[in-house]
Amino acid sequence: MTTSSNLGSPIKVQVETFYIEGQSEPDRNKFVFAYTITIRNHSLCSAKLLSRYWLITDADGKETEVEGEGVIGEQPNIAPGESYTYSSGAVLDTPLGTMQGHYCMRNEFGTEFNAPIPVFRLSTPNLVH
Repeated sequence: MTTSSNLGSPIKVQVETFYIEGQSEPDRNKFVFAYTITIRNHSLCSAKLLSRYWLITDADGKETEVEGEGVIGEQPNIAPGESYTYSSGAVLDTPLGTMQGHYCMRNEFGTEFNAPIPVFRLSTPNLVH
């Protein structure tokens, strides 16, 4: 599944999700998902990704918040018209859940702003159509 933000931010976020069956253990309520995110800079100045915030919600309503510097150990600087892509993952107790959040960015003039990450679904195949 692919999700893309189209909000007012000059930073656009596109997400593609994958269920990792080989690492999951449904009988133990362990469902492993991977996601690939592409961050595109549609502004006229460069922007550095400083930190991330995630709200992860499983099908039982359990919420987990994750905050930290950068992504996958990096704080990329994204030039105007350029993009940055990375992959990461999440483990849920249910076969269905959602993630959403934002990246804290700083432009080349020192102004910090949040780039929203649209809500996207994590789902085992054929669970949700």
